[in-house]
Amino acid sequence: MKKRLLDLLICPCCLPGEYPFIADIGREHDGDIESATLICPQCGARFSIDEGVAMLDPHATDSQRTTNKYETDEVVSSYLWSHFGDLIADEHASQAYGTWAGLMQPQAGVALDAGGAVGRFSFEMSTCCDFAVGIDTSHAFIRAARCLMRERCMTVSLKDEGVLRREVTIRLPDKWRSDRVEFLVANALALPFRRKSIGLFSSLNLVDKVPSPIRHLREMNRVARDTKAQFLLSDPFSWSIEAAPMEEWLGGKSDGSFAGKGLANVVALLADDKGELAPVWQVDEPGSVWWKIRTHSNHFELIRSCFVHASR
Repeated sequence: MKKRLLDLLICPCCLPGEYPFIADIGREHDGDIESATLICPQCGARFSIDEGVAMLDPHATDSQRTTNKYETDEVVSSYLWSHFGDLIADEHASQAYGTWAGLMQPQAGVALDAGGAVGRFSFEMSTCCDFAVGIDTSHAFIRAARCLMRERCMTVSLKDEGVLRREVTIRLPDKWRSDRVEFLVANALALPFRRKSIGLFSSLNLVDKVPSPIRHLREMNRVARDTKAQFLLSDPFSWSIEAAPMEEWLGGKSDGSFAGKGLANVVALLADDKGELAPVWQVDEPGSVWWKIRTHSNHFELIRSCFVHASR
């Protein structure tokens, strides 16, 4: 983990209190912390940095990691294709990341990509702000993103059919800056960042997968600046009780709180000048983009992700 991030980080166990870590650094090279323990002076919680990967999810357990499908090689391979398929000139690749990146205006400050998986949007943001951070609860996703950050290329084994596979090599464009990006294991419901420290916040295909979507938005609003801030949310709004109880959904139901469509309810939350996401956001016209997941050469999942960009 890049050492400069220490100034931004706080203990995620103590929220809404904000307590910077004491860093007990074991190994460090050229501004990059390879091994360390981050210790909260308030609650005593300890978070490790191993092989450069900071583990800052306060809710993670060993059993969750072993059963989490997002920790498997097959899913990592699928997401690497989804994020970077256009870089290997795959004719079926999604153009969603280019569309989303085009919605963000360049500005000074830090970008945070919540649920950023294997890192495509964080790399995109490294070109339009001072520094970009991608977080995800999947250790395997973050390892893959950091590998690309360090090596600038990666050979990936894609499933072809049955046990047949083919290898492709992803190479990052020169314009994506490895010195301006970092990736952490962290939770979108307990962000380890100081309040009002983030200029650009993105949440892509995440809000319907967290146990409490409104807590995710509150956390976004806590860390986003009051002015000179942008927020991009895009999601298929595939609500399911496997991800969150129905009372937590922000849409997709006919009565109760947040009845109606998810995108309309998110827009209403952002535009409410006295609501819990105040100060008010200026909301652009919503839109949608097609995003794809690849299982094998003959099997893709096509997802309509509905987006809204807002600023204040």
